[in-house]
Amino acid sequence: MHAASYSRYRFKPVMQETYAIGELARRTGCQVVTIRYYEQVGLLPEPARTAGGHRAYMPAHLRRLDFIKRGRSLGFPLAAIAGLLNLLEDRDATCSDIDALAEQHLKEVRAKIADLRAIEAQLETSLATCRHETRAECAVAEALVSAG
Repeated sequence: MHAASYSRYRFKPVMQETYAIGELARRTGCQVVTIRYYEQVGLLPEPARTAGGHRAYMPAHLRRLDFIKRGRSLGFPLAAIAGLLNLLEDRDATCSDIDALAEQHLKEVRAKIADLRAIEAQLETSLATCRHETRAECAVAEALVSAG
């Protein structure tokens, strides 16, 4: 029988890709100052540092930052995003817990829409009644003065 011959090659540990803060900013479309702010308020975990002291962000930071950006694009305040992130990390949290945060935000969005519709109606009325003559007879100016 032949003795098995094995290569002396050893597997090297695979280094996970890291990003400098500028690269993370470029990939996510966030400003560097925003990334640092998210770290300060605890939304983004502080990354490891290189030997030279530079931040070394991992793919998990990139995914989390994308989540934060998506939440912001949907109008969620940072406190609600923090709550969502906490629920996503909590193994005991339920979908109902996440839904409750989303439902609260939806109520706030609907209230803002109602306020904007009232503003729209008031501006339409003012513009429709304005005769566009003198400033003293301007219905838009009158609506602004009498609103206070």
